[in-house]
Amino acid sequence: QVQLVESGGGLVQPGGSLTLSCAYSGSIFKIYAMGWYRQAPGKQRDLVAAITNGGSTNYADSVKGRFTLSRDNAKNTVYLQMNSLKPEDTAVYYCNAVRSLNPYWGQGTQVTVSS
Repeated sequence: QVQLVESGGGLVQPGGSLTLSCAYSGSIFKIYAMGWYRQAPGKQRDLVAAITNGGSTNYADSVKGRFTLSRDNAKNTVYLQMNSLKPEDTAVYYCNAVRSLNPYWGQGTQVTVSS
């Protein structure tokens, strides 16, 4: 099992920044990839950004150039730095880990971009 705990969500004005953190623990050996997904009300959960063990990253087109995903293996934490936030970034953000082809999810953290 892998446990994921997100933090860092909140309310921010358009153009502002937030950093989300995801602390992972448990059977973290053989985690292949980690990342962030988001789900807005009435919409499906979509990939925001992901990083593999090899360091390859993948970003949704809508966040390229604004969001940066990073991983600190010493702290067992993944970060999502979000800049130039837009109202359409409003969603619940979920941390995700893939281990032995099984997905694991955090509880989610709300990000609201509004003036």
